[in-house]
Amino acid sequence: MQKLYADIIVDITQEKLDRTFQYIIPDRLREKLEVGMLVQVPFGKGSRTIKGYVIKLTDTAEFDLSRLKEIQEIVTDGLGPQSRLVRLAAWIREQYGSAMIQALKTVIPVKKKIKAREKKSIRLIMDREKAVSQLEFYRKKHQAARARLLEALLEDAELPYELAAGRLNITSAVIKALEEQQVIVCSSEKVYRNPLKGEMAEGQHISLNAEQQAAAEGIIRAWEAGDDRPSLIHGVTGSGKTEVYMELIAHVVENGQQAIMLIPEIALTYQTVMRFYRRFGERISVVNSRLSDGEKYDQFERARNGDIDVMIGPRSALFTPFQNLGAVIIDEEHERTYKSETTPRYDARETAIRRAEMEGARVVLGSATPSVESYYRALEGQYSLYQLKKRVREGELPDVCIADMREELKAGNRSIFSRRLLELTEDRLKNGEQVMLFLNRRGYSGFLSCRSCGHVLKCPHCEVSLSAHNNGKLVCHYCGYEEEIPHKCPSCGSAFLRGFKAGTQQIEELVRKQFPSARVLRMDLDTTKGKGGHDKILESFLNREADILIGTQMIVKGHDFPNVTLVGVLAADLSLHAGDYRCAERTFQLLTQAAGRAGRGERPGEVVIQTYDPSNYAVQAAASQDYEGFYWQEILFRSLAGYPPVSGMMAIHGTSEDQGQLELAMEYLKKLLDQIGKKNQLSIVGPADETVYKISDVYRKVLYVKHERREMLIMVKDRVEQYIEMNQGYKTINIQFELE
Repeated sequence: MQKLYADIIVDITQEKLDRTFQYIIPDRLREKLEVGMLVQVPFGKGSRTIKGYVIKLTDTAEFDLSRLKEIQEIVTDGLGPQSRLVRLAAWIREQYGSAMIQALKTVIPVKKKIKAREKKSIRLIMDREKAVSQLEFYRKKHQAARARLLEALLEDAELPYELAAGRLNITSAVIKALEEQQVIVCSSEKVYRNPLKGEMAEGQHISLNAEQQAAAEGIIRAWEAGDDRPSLIHGVTGSGKTEVYMELIAHVVENGQQAIMLIPEIALTYQTVMRFYRRFGERISVVNSRLSDGEKYDQFERARNGDIDVMIGPRSALFTPFQNLGAVIIDEEHERTYKSETTPRYDARETAIRRAEMEGARVVLGSATPSVESYYRALEGQYSLYQLKKRVREGELPDVCIADMREELKAGNRSIFSRRLLELTEDRLKNGEQVMLFLNRRGYSGFLSCRSCGHVLKCPHCEVSLSAHNNGKLVCHYCGYEEEIPHKCPSCGSAFLRGFKAGTQQIEELVRKQFPSARVLRMDLDTTKGKGGHDKILESFLNREADILIGTQMIVKGHDFPNVTLVGVLAADLSLHAGDYRCAERTFQLLTQAAGRAGRGERPGEVVIQTYDPSNYAVQAAASQDYEGFYWQEILFRSLAGYPPVSGMMAIHGTSEDQGQLELAMEYLKKLLDQIGKKNQLSIVGPADETVYKISDVYRKVLYVKHERREMLIMVKDRVEQYIEMNQGYKTINIQFELE
């Protein structure tokens, strides 16, 4: 019988998680052993027994057989949370491509063990009468420090160590002396850093309206009936999706399970977290990028120890090591931040579904503007669909006006503000109401459009906009097509062919000049640096300490400002014509989310969308808050062009400091893909420069592979990985795979 081997990692909590050891699998364990299992192995020269996790099973020995030892035994047949995360890492590695070590570093939440914080105390153990006598002795001997400590302990039998050392000015030598005399005893207990410390839970429970109740009960009934499909909640802005999430989490917790609530980092505000804290109290916690390493470490320890039931956070919170996970809820599921941009480039939504399958948990996705992929799967029956069509307060959706900036130019208005937006802003300021101005810079890639007719220069092969480069060329970042930048619009002949260059600082200056008495806040990367940066600005605006809030997409994500009655969207075209097949979808989502910030209080809201392409279906659908209308137009475009979700697509990203080597490496990959494609009907596009071709002296190129079946793309990924492993030339090239 052929021997089988297991690659084992022996210390999974260390920061340097980069060493595996190979062991022989004994015949008695061959049928039982699985990836992720905890096993006992002999280790080192003395063959001391230690524990390790199986991360790979293989029939190939990497070392001389005489040097390999046998696995002793499986520690447990049941897979604990850590073992399940190891198995999930193996799935991530298989689906998205990376070294197993990279996948492990992604899912094992503790990369660096932080010294635990301890609470130390000093307790009086001597009989009180003896202690009084001892105090007199210290005073007679003029042992003032010992007397001070004993006097304090006679008043309060237990003192915090810090109080004794600080306020009482007691040294460790004095404390040690009293311990040796058996007057006192020192004890310590581990305490966890809590990022929500100091907040009082109120145990609030908000009654659901009929629509919310129907959605919550429908999902719970499906769960109880054994329906394992993910649930998609499509609810208009302000429809109360969060209350439905909390009802589902309460159901999970009542059944003795735990829940993970994923929220995009940008929307993970104090306001959002406190809604959960008021419902669930100290049984919830939060992780985000602003927490210290110690705080992050402690939150995962609390989860592992069963001290919390709910973890809230961005993508990384998905890997919380709960013992009995019951549900993963993904709010704003359409957000691109759920896709990792570092190796492995995993999708948190797909990964959540896989983790849920492995652990018997359920997944709920929610959005006012679901991703085209999720809605497509819901209509295909892969997900169950629930809809919330009304706002919670029975308020009307805002009135939306589309300002045609071509007409503004013809009327002599060269300002970045339309006349309608200026007029409405003036009116709101007079009435003491608040205004949000949203600069849509997401996906900006230097496209050119005509200010007279709105024409955008696009790639004739890929139906995405061309990006203007400093060398006077327009370039497609899908297939590499190039053409010279024209001097006149090819559609109408106008010389007003321009790009967009406005930033939030420039907008702020213009607003202050136009409305000198208005109090203005700006929210962007510069103004939100440091811990709590987002929260300070949002709290200030919520408390009506400013009249106008200017910002990028971070101001339109789930925030609830009852006094905002006007939202102005500046330059909707910036994302509408990004060089990406998803640009219409992203624009629709951003415009709908932005419009949803207006009129959430008692007063009605208005929205002004400024654009040079007012007839575009994404703009029109956002103005009328018509998701279905947008979806059917968009899915038709995706079908005709062969883009996901109708067809599968994989991007192969290559980076290197050596430009020539990178170009050669990507061309060789193209030849390999052409060979594979002859038999498997692959569609291959590129290689082309990435949208940003060079960052920090590192060059970047990309290849796209299309096929209707995802399994075929994973097979292609495996073949490419094998090819790279066999060729020394790829040692200086970093290759990443991204499945769309």
